[in-house]
Amino acid sequence: MSELFDRLSAAFAEGHARKVDGLLSDARFAEGARSTPAAVLIAVTDRPQPGVILTQRPRDMRDHPGQVAFPGGKIDDGEDTIAAALREAEEELALPREAVRVIGETDRYVTGTGFDVAPVLGVVPPDLPLTPSPDEVEAWFEAPLELLLTRANWTTNEVFWKGAMRRYLELDYDGFRIWGVTAAIIANLSLRIAPERLRDVA
Repeated sequence: MSELFDRLSAAFAEGHARKVDGLLSDARFAEGARSTPAAVLIAVTDRPQPGVILTQRPRDMRDHPGQVAFPGGKIDDGEDTIAAALREAEEELALPREAVRVIGETDRYVTGTGFDVAPVLGVVPPDLPLTPSPDEVEAWFEAPLELLLTRANWTTNEVFWKGAMRRYLELDYDGFRIWGVTAAIIANLSLRIAPERLRDVA
């Protein structure tokens, strides 16, 4: 058993055992949209300074071109959320599903386009030889988990969208712009797991 897995599992259980306020959602913008179940993998690398594996979508994709995202996608018939998240990570990055030690599913996020996204938290070995699928991933990178979970590192912006003002979080890391759904899922996780709980993992 790794110390990081144990520490994250304990923090995850404690954080989900209590009620939290301020969880983000775009459900109000999705009224009338068809609800589409989806899942993403929050893959945390098991190293002294844990990171999170993120992808950048190809710039010529029809939906959300160039955006930073977690590996993930729609849930297929007969799949549960965990199976879907692991399958998508394997398809997008050749991340072996058997390499993921799953901790659990955190708060769902409803997008403004009607996707009901279930984020699955798991721990993976460091420095896996990942190979991005060119049709789905332009690049991938690893961002420090503590950096992402520290709310003070994020900028809050607003945009007029679908007839109303929408607030969103944004963070630039190593030339990548993390915002939108990905940022909101991270922000919600930070309400469950305080960044200081990750320290002294060595």
